[in-house]
Amino acid sequence: MSHSRKSIGRVAGGALAVALFGLTGCSSSTDSGADKESASNSPAADADKPADEKEKDASSNGTAADQSTAEGAVAGWVTAVIKGEPKEACLLMGEAATDSSPARHGDEATCGGDTPEAKRIEKSIGQFRTSFTPEPPTDDPKVEVTQPAAKGDEVAVPADKITVDGQTLEKIILSHSTGVKSEQLDVKVHSTRMDDVWYVTNLDFDIG
Repeated sequence: MSHSRKSIGRVAGGALAVALFGLTGCSSSTDSGADKESASNSPAADADKPADEKEKDASSNGTAADQSTAEGAVAGWVTAVIKGEPKEACLLMGEAATDSSPARHGDEATCGGDTPEAKRIEKSIGQFRTSFTPEPPTDDPKVEVTQPAAKGDEVAVPADKITVDGQTLEKIILSHSTGVKSEQLDVKVHSTRMDDVWYVTNLDFDIG
């Protein structure tokens, strides 16, 4: 039996991950405006903000989503994908810290405008838009996460715990697939909390 795996950062989602993280702050000059703007959007910079500003950032972060919870971030990201809003989706994405790199998230410099990064993000979001869109489609989909609130700083939300206009995301993805059964499909949206703000950090898309 064949096994296919797609995730942001690998295969179909690779362009999105590269656009967000591989090119952010890529200038070698530590005095560049891009570096300063990137630094101002880093979790380390957020940690120095007053409590009231951090609370405001957690509720919006420049997006329409409520990023004070993992459920809000995931629902907001899925909504942005379905509505074809790559900038909104990008702003809701981040990358957790590793031993070799600090935590990062999408910002205006990376996600906005007509930059190569923004174009790659738009292409990547488009790859998932059809799979996530229910029939009949609506201009303002209602997306909800139905699993219990996240505990800790990381969570994986399976597609059967995300609903779009009353249908599970799993069912919608299956409706756009041919010859794929529910037991073969394993889709999870990962979210990570960075300084009290939740971001979508990966998408597992497995067909086994």
